[in-house]
Amino acid sequence: ADYIYILNCTRTSAVMSEFGRFYEQQYAVALFNSVRYEIEGGGNTQTQLLHRKDPLKNKSIFSGGLFQYLEESKKWRSRFLYVGDSYNISLYESKAAHDRGLHSKGVINCAGYRALTSMEEYLGLLNNSLSDTKAKAASAPFLKCPSQFPLILWHPYARHHYFCVMTEKEQKKWHAIFQDCVRHSNNGLSEECKVATPAFTDALRLYRQAKGHYGTWDMMCGNQAQILANLVMETLHPELKNLIVPRLKGKLQQRQRDWMLISDAVYRQVLSQTKTQHEALAQVCEVERPRLDSALRTDMDQIVTSKEHVSGKIRAFVLPRVEQLVRSKVQPYIHSILEALMEPTSRGFSEVRDILFRELVEVSKNTMNDSSSEKVGEHMDKISMLAFHPVKMQSCYEKMEALNLEGLQQRCDVSSPSVFIQRAQILMRQQMDNAVHTFEQLVHQSLDGHSGEDFCKTIQRCQDRVLKKYDYDSSTVRKKFFREALLQIIIPYMLKQLSPSCSPELPKYKELIFEDFSRFILVENIFEEVVLQSVSKDIMMAVKEAVVQRRHNLYRDSMVLTNSDPNLHLLGEDTIDWAGQIRGVKGERQGGEVANRKRRQIVSMIQLDGMPLLYESCQEVPGVDGIPEENEGQTEQDLETEKPVNPIQHVPIEKEPGSPDSISEIRDLINPVLEVIEKDGSQQTNGMLPLEEGDEVKLITTVTEFVPRESPIKVDEELDTAQIKQSSEEERCVSAIESAIQQIEIAIQEDPIENLSEGAIDSDGEFAQTSTNSSPFHHDDSGFQSPANENVEEVEPQPITDEVVDTDQVMLTLVEGVKSSIDLDAKAPCDASEKKSEVEIES
Repeated sequence: ADYIYILNCTRTSAVMSEFGRFYEQQYAVALFNSVRYEIEGGGNTQTQLLHRKDPLKNKSIFSGGLFQYLEESKKWRSRFLYVGDSYNISLYESKAAHDRGLHSKGVINCAGYRALTSMEEYLGLLNNSLSDTKAKAASAPFLKCPSQFPLILWHPYARHHYFCVMTEKEQKKWHAIFQDCVRHSNNGLSEECKVATPAFTDALRLYRQAKGHYGTWDMMCGNQAQILANLVMETLHPELKNLIVPRLKGKLQQRQRDWMLISDAVYRQVLSQTKTQHEALAQVCEVERPRLDSALRTDMDQIVTSKEHVSGKIRAFVLPRVEQLVRSKVQPYIHSILEALMEPTSRGFSEVRDILFRELVEVSKNTMNDSSSEKVGEHMDKISMLAFHPVKMQSCYEKMEALNLEGLQQRCDVSSPSVFIQRAQILMRQQMDNAVHTFEQLVHQSLDGHSGEDFCKTIQRCQDRVLKKYDYDSSTVRKKFFREALLQIIIPYMLKQLSPSCSPELPKYKELIFEDFSRFILVENIFEEVVLQSVSKDIMMAVKEAVVQRRHNLYRDSMVLTNSDPNLHLLGEDTIDWAGQIRGVKGERQGGEVANRKRRQIVSMIQLDGMPLLYESCQEVPGVDGIPEENEGQTEQDLETEKPVNPIQHVPIEKEPGSPDSISEIRDLINPVLEVIEKDGSQQTNGMLPLEEGDEVKLITTVTEFVPRESPIKVDEELDTAQIKQSSEEERCVSAIESAIQQIEIAIQEDPIENLSEGAIDSDGEFAQTSTNSSPFHHDDSGFQSPANENVEEVEPQPITDEVVDTDQVMLTLVEGVKSSIDLDAKAPCDASEKKSEVEIES
């Protein structure tokens, strides 16, 4: 273990040191490009659709229950999963634990994962990662699934996560949600960082090119620390596998399981180190940024002139070789690559338009019968998050899954098409959200002053306008995607072909750069820019030819919509809270305030016929024999909430000895029970029982119980003992009361005003505290909330004395050998579900 830890630290430090050198160089270049763009300016293509700023604010994607396999206990457990706006998967023991705000059992960041739905596919990936340990689906007992619908999250380095559900419908929904989590986590770094993000991506690309890797990289997933951890594991993982796997002992499945656990432990160590070292590296560059920025703004004209001069020299040297390479090995393949990209991408965006059209038509139909603001708000609230509904968008994403680049993977060093597939799917989601948001803004703008049939026509006009705008923006987005994809495929191939002959000649051009400008002008970056500019012309021509041929519904860049809205972009960028407006209307009608709602869930729950909505914690796994389930980690409150409550039938709960927080003791404190035992020979008082003022008999229950008769001598002895104890208790109570009265009189004589005021304050504070604790929303330490806490005062048990009782109070007939129970309620009547105070009398 120590050797592995030392090896991890050594490899991580070496990679981070070399990467840090590239990052510092590219940081200055990225800052130069950012400041130059800010000064000179640059125009972007004006979109027709509006863009939403924060679409997932106060939203959650999905939450529900399924079964998870735990590596530690080797058992399946029911878990409640919550997917929030960050697309991280949080695991809870039960839904009650999530609702109470308890800490989750774990959080899964899906960056770099793959969502699988079959054990055969999973074992195939497992065999590829461990080529010397072959496995079959039937020979993996630790992977035995309790149902035919597994869900597996696979990662090449980190821990694998195993889930299962009971129906195919659930499996499809959860698979779509897991894929959406993976897609969002793999979406790349934030583009809002205009300097740090370009510096990081360029440094990473140059580092991998220095190692001989020129193509796309599947593991550029997650944040900076995760990407760097994947970069370290790219070389460390094979080294550890050759070192550790031959030494593993045991059966095949056990060796596989041990290797996965070792790989996960190593990956977490590397991730922790890369996170710390990257943060330190980024901080160093940020500290130096003000000085670099000042130098750039002062000498921007000279730096630009110097760079153009060096670019001309390098272009003259490189261009003949570049043109020959483009003519012979690039141009013949551009059209075939473009066609492979256009077919599935265009079908995916066409599916997005069809789904959008169906949803908008549904809204238009629903408003024909009732066009009130409340109903319109309800319909609009349903489609507001359409783009982030992974189940409804799944058909669009599946169209892009058909992308096939097998012929190009070896020629152009493309590892897999997953990079382009996920990027196109993200663009589909963005265009859908832009279209829905634009429709919302137009409808919201038209709500006032329209009603009935006119409003239906208005919605139809908004629908037509949004679809036309979507067609135009869809064409623009797809053309940009095609150009970028072609560059990502062709440029690495050209650099790999040109670097052996051109790279050795580049250092001599550094002499043309002034030393003060050497941090902002790098010959390696200029060389890549020259290669990119030389092939960009051919790529643009190929895309234009597809537009002219009217293929895949692509529009010309010069086309301007005739009904373009010049003032449309003046509308808001924030999400319209339709549900809030509905609550506001209902609240005004009801004349009261509307309570705050929880985070709205985008994907609806799965309700199966004859089955509960959610699998609660500690539920047995259906279809699995011999897998014990136990109530581990579940509080008393969880167990009580899961039991059905019948307010009419009372089931007595056995009292646990020595437990001060048991339910029976709490119930006795709320509704005290007084028992009076009378034996033969005691004073019967004509069957009368004394009652205090305000008490009344609510219920009399008679329970017949045969008991052996006791001797009169023994009964007399017990009565004498009870009377002696009762008299002694009365004497102690009287003496305690007299002592308290004396202390109060002494305190009042010393300072009557101060003591009285303090006593009032203490009394108020005690009352306020009691009322707070008795609130139905208060959770005490026992984890149990009785409904009898509300509006019920505690009743102290009243002792039965030997005083003569008036016969008008109550009459009770005592039968020898029969046990009677009388229920008394000392206060106002309670609900049917609340317990009554009981007074039991045994004879």
